[in-house]
Amino acid sequence: MSAPVLSTPGAPAASRGPRWRDRRTRTLTSLVVAGLLVLAVAVVGTLVTGPAGATDLAERHRAPSLDHLFGTDAYGRDLLWRTLVGLRLSLVVGTVAAVMSGAIALVLALVAVAGGRVGAAVVDWLVDLFLALPHLVLLILLAFALGGGTQAVVLAVGLTHWPRLTRVLVAKARETTGADYVQISRALGRSRLHVARHHLAPHLLPHFSVGVVLMFPHAILHEAALSFLGLGIDPGQPAIGILLSDSMRSLSAGHWWLAALPGLALLVVVKLVDRIGDDLRLLVDPRSAHL
Repeated sequence: MSAPVLSTPGAPAASRGPRWRDRRTRTLTSLVVAGLLVLAVAVVGTLVTGPAGATDLAERHRAPSLDHLFGTDAYGRDLLWRTLVGLRLSLVVGTVAAVMSGAIALVLALVAVAGGRVGAAVVDWLVDLFLALPHLVLLILLAFALGGGTQAVVLAVGLTHWPRLTRVLVAKARETTGADYVQISRALGRSRLHVARHHLAPHLLPHFSVGVVLMFPHAILHEAALSFLGLGIDPGQPAIGILLSDSMRSLSAGHWWLAALPGLALLVVVKLVDRIGDDLRLLVDPRSAHL
């Protein structure tokens, strides 16, 4: 009779290694595929800017077919090309707005931690104030006050999406301030500014990058909402919100593709960017995964 095999304390850790490598490989693969798809949308949207504006009244309001996969609009313009150009505009606006909002969050997080009690109180008050305001109403008011247009949308979105990321970065920064190397730096007489620049900021950059990517889908959707309401990108541009707004006049005539297909394309791009953000978060902080 053979002796029973006893499990050792090191066995779970040893078996966890291959599982983590497999999970990391899947995450990297998902990240690369999603990133390439989003990049392809941006590149193709840039290349078809000319064809997207070509009109052909003989082809107006054509249903989706092999010649026009997304159909055509009231002026005979290919809706697929116009959707791709609109998605490229959304990606550009979303990128600028998300980076702006992330930069605000990073600066405020450093102020909250390195600025002592006064800095923390001011930042907490600002975060609570912006979170208490209705988000979409604040966006509309800012876009209207800034006169509408692409620049107004970027500023409105960028100035309103930082509060939640600020809270995350403040929490991460406060964890870092308790580290031994930060305490040693302070004991050596380093200033708060030095600690913030050389210790806190480098530690927050990975979380800042993930936060910006996760903020990106919200920026795209809010840009489309403002354009739909007429406060966003110039109506002459084929932004997704403008395409959806124009489609409202033709839905009663049965031209469903004018709203359904651009909206579906926007949803797919938003989900791809959201997937990129989730994958980056898993790579930066593997503990966030449910093991």
